[in-house]
Amino acid sequence: MTVLALFLLLASFLVGIILIPLGLPGLWLMLLGIIGYGALTDFQTIGLTTLILAASLAFLGEIIEWRIGFKYAKRYGGSRRAGWGALIGGLVGAIAGLPVPIIGSVLGSFLGSFVGAAIFEFTTSPDTAVGAGWGALLGRIVGTAAKTALGFVIAVIGLGAVLLN
Repeated sequence: MTVLALFLLLASFLVGIILIPLGLPGLWLMLLGIIGYGALTDFQTIGLTTLILAASLAFLGEIIEWRIGFKYAKRYGGSRRAGWGALIGGLVGAIAGLPVPIIGSVLGSFLGSFVGAAIFEFTTSPDTAVGAGWGALLGRIVGTAAKTALGFVIAVIGLGAVLLN
């Protein structure tokens, strides 16, 4: 049972890391992998501290991604509307890009962030719309990188709990 549990844990980490740039809930899949490993092994090596730490990092990843998108849109001249446009546009773009395998969702998310921020900003300030779009695109890239880094931290914490106990 332990070999199967370890395989499922590692698979959840790998798939989770791949899902993050696609705009899908990779961090949450990784957390579920840790919980699943714990359940399959009667929580012999996975404790409450590990679960709380992993859940906190997953939640932090969502906040960071959201805040960075708003921050960069604003830094490049956009308003709060541009931040909301980036968020909505990124989600719509990720969904629209799904028919193109693997990379379509990533590119759709990035393009959607740019377009969403630019359109939302254009409705109030046409002069700053393109700058807000670029800021949103950069924010999406930085946010995705930060969230992916947190995914690796969650994987190290999960594997540390399994291998060091």
